[in-house]
Amino acid sequence: MHQSRRLSVGVDVPKAAMAGADSAPAPHAAVVSLGHIGTRQGDIDQLLRRLQATSPHLGFGYEAGPCGSWLSRSLPQKAQGCWGVAPSLSPTKPGDRGTTNRQDASKRARLLRAGTLPPVSGPALEEAALRALCRARAEAIRALQTAQCRLTAFLLRHARRAPGRPPGGRPIAEGAARSSVPPPAQQRVLQEDLRAGTAHPARRARLAHERTAHVQTWRLAPVVDALQALRGGPWTVAVTTVAARGARTWVEPPRQRMHSLGCTPAADAPGERRRPGGLPKTGHGHARRALVEGAWASRSPANVRWPLHLRLAKGPKALHESSWQAQLRWGQRSRQRRARGHNAHPVGVAIARKRSALRGAMAQEVTLTP
Repeated sequence: MHQSRRLSVGVDVPKAAMAGADSAPAPHAAVVSLGHIGTRQGDIDQLLRRLQATSPHLGFGYEAGPCGSWLSRSLPQKAQGCWGVAPSLSPTKPGDRGTTNRQDASKRARLLRAGTLPPVSGPALEEAALRALCRARAEAIRALQTAQCRLTAFLLRHARRAPGRPPGGRPIAEGAARSSVPPPAQQRVLQEDLRAGTAHPARRARLAHERTAHVQTWRLAPVVDALQALRGGPWTVAVTTVAARGARTWVEPPRQRMHSLGCTPAADAPGERRRPGGLPKTGHGHARRALVEGAWASRSPANVRWPLHLRLAKGPKALHESSWQAQLRWGQRSRQRRARGHNAHPVGVAIARKRSALRGAMAQEVTLTP
């Protein structure tokens, strides 16, 4: 494909209607607005026929987000180049506060022609479905915790306490079911909190069952089995991280993988001393949280307990030695940094960065079926 024949098309994708603008390959060519475009597939096909009469080679760029994800799956099937653009990586001119759809589309077409927009690849259809299942299950767990806290606070306001163990989970629900408050309105609130506390566990179980069935027929299921060889990397952590990166789990370089997961801290080095900052909170939040939670296992001495032994039995034999050496190396690093007075949370993030690099190397040892 010759750059001189390519037509750059910038698209702004809101919820109601899209706005487009195209730019000729010449450096100083004017950007022409395409007006408002509908969000149906037929509207995109009509736009393609109109633009292909001008140039056979088209390049589309849209702002990465939930509204434009369908474009990344539809346009490549029609032999058109289409990629998302990260809003945080788009250059912005100081003092430029134009945020209309037409201005955004024109600016995106101009930057796309100049080649200054770093592309962001969207997830495949199966990866997007598995991401949705993992995200829904995590939201169900948070909703269950919120419902339990709300029920505990309600009972404490009325001097009701569950007998036996400390409140939490099933004991507090059983104690609340046997409790009663005199006003009818308060009793109604208690019953509604109880219904919410019993509905979320059932929803979490249904989502977990659906996720398990989806992974069994997934092409990347061998990668999930291989990544469970790491200590602190059970099935949930492996599925969440692989669904976040997909096939890029082993294709990306280690540093790019760490940065894409949001595990690379900010840095401030005005002089000779470099001062690390906080995490940028970019990338996939669910995968980063699962990766950091798995890194907390490195605080304990190296050990192969029965759950890890069962996971090692399912994975490739070549990964057993790598898993054991990683335990020794990360445990020593964690203890050394804690002995220097470092906080536990930055130490966990540092171990998570090392884990992301090793996970890519372990994924390369797996042979996938087409």
